[in-house]
Amino acid sequence: MSLGVVVIGRNEGQRLIDCLNSISGYQPLVYVDSGSTDDSRENAEARGATVVELDMSQPFSAARARNAGFERLTADNPGLEWVFFVDGDCQVVDGWLGQAVEFLQNHESTAVVCGRRKEVKPQASTFNYLCDMEWNTPIGPAQACGGDAMYRASVFAEIKGFDPELIAGEEPELCFRIRQSGHKVERLDADMTLHDAAMTKVSQWWKRTERSGHAYFLGWNKHGVVSEERYYAKDVKSILIWSLIPLAFIVAALLTLSWLPVLLLCVLWGAQIAKVYKRLPPHHEVYPTSVKLAYASSVMFGKFPQALGVFRAWWKKKQGKQATLVEYK
Repeated sequence: MSLGVVVIGRNEGQRLIDCLNSISGYQPLVYVDSGSTDDSRENAEARGATVVELDMSQPFSAARARNAGFERLTADNPGLEWVFFVDGDCQVVDGWLGQAVEFLQNHESTAVVCGRRKEVKPQASTFNYLCDMEWNTPIGPAQACGGDAMYRASVFAEIKGFDPELIAGEEPELCFRIRQSGHKVERLDADMTLHDAAMTKVSQWWKRTERSGHAYFLGWNKHGVVSEERYYAKDVKSILIWSLIPLAFIVAALLTLSWLPVLLLCVLWGAQIAKVYKRLPPHHEVYPTSVKLAYASSVMFGKFPQALGVFRAWWKKKQGKQATLVEYK
């Protein structure tokens, strides 16, 4: 099997050990470390991985780490056909790698294939449950994949990999370019990885959601204005509108010294949450009602941290500075 694996991580501790153990026996294997202060590098070497330490004099990101892993992997092993990228906080489900390779071998037009990423402890917090719902995407042809996915190595090299300037949303952006080149992205009906979000605090949810605002703006700024698909244009517009509407109602309440605008805002906001809930796809029916309501609410209340992310990304761009990574754990 002409397959290589790239694992990226930073201070993942036991999660990294579990990740590496889940792909025990698969070689070649490269682990890219982004400035860990724990035993990550030693743990990776002990499990047969070639370790690449990312140059921390430059702003680091998952995109840079994955590119560095791919470069080392293919330099040491020319002729690799497939490369599987996995984050160090994930465990690879037994049998997935072979299933993914088989699909790519039988579908030459497909360049990227992913499966189902699941939260290993969804009941640990509502936020973990929200991540699990987010990972639970439709089966079949897809617009994009997440951090765990298998790529046709020749296409990845041809497209020049991930954009190193993106601090978030680098996977959808790469998939966008891959689709623009005439190749396909596919999500299989198969379990792929078990993820550990370890997200238990509102502050973590806020930071993670703010990071998505960065991703939407940077992606739109790069492709949304010029592409026929209007990449992320709708998302940025929605973030800006729904983050500004409450401000307008609050200003109206202050100017009129009336609670009526606030009551109207509550009705409008509740209606939008109900709309999101009603439009949840059928495969989300497996989740408890409380979790689905929390998800619908997070979509709306998430507009505020997303708007902050959009603004900060825009401000960095205006200053000619590169955005820096937003970490939530």
